[in-house]
Amino acid sequence: MTETKPAPWPLARVQALVNTVELPAGPDRLARADEAAPWLIDHGLLSAGASPTPDELEFLREVREGLRALLVHNAGGAAPGPRALRPLRDVAQGATALAGLDADGQVTLSASGDSLRERLVELLVVIRDAQRDGSWSRLKACANDECAWAFYDRSRNHGGIWCDMADCGNKLKNREFRARRRAGGAR
Repeated sequence: MTETKPAPWPLARVQALVNTVELPAGPDRLARADEAAPWLIDHGLLSAGASPTPDELEFLREVREGLRALLVHNAGGAAPGPRALRPLRDVAQGATALAGLDADGQVTLSASGDSLRERLVELLVVIRDAQRDGSWSRLKACANDECAWAFYDRSRNHGGIWCDMADCGNKLKNREFRARRRAGGAR
């Protein structure tokens, strides 16, 4: 699960969460509490020594897929529907951010609580900041629906749609070629 097209910090936190599973049937870091806890602690979503409950993991997987739906839209796909956005709205409505001021006078926002649900609000703050600075639209989900890996599009024209041209791009181009060939042969 190496990021070949990493997003800049702190947007990389959102990318990392989306990429905790390899679709369509790869390993899922959020499937079991004992495997998820170290990842969640390392990424600031869980306190040291804490362990997520099965309900928290299920909610987190729903948040992950809501974020993926936003990234599919960033790549030119359909806008996420209410069902995909529901867990993100739950995060927004269920947690608050604590404003602070660092030594340089920069305003900081962090989760005001310590639970997994409360800490997820920090990712919404990251997204809001990225939307403001223009980097949000560059974080995308691969257009290969069998992949949907989150990648950061560093292309000059912001036109990247695949996490990897040699793999996913090639597969999709071949699939489209075969479909056009079948359609042409059916005349």
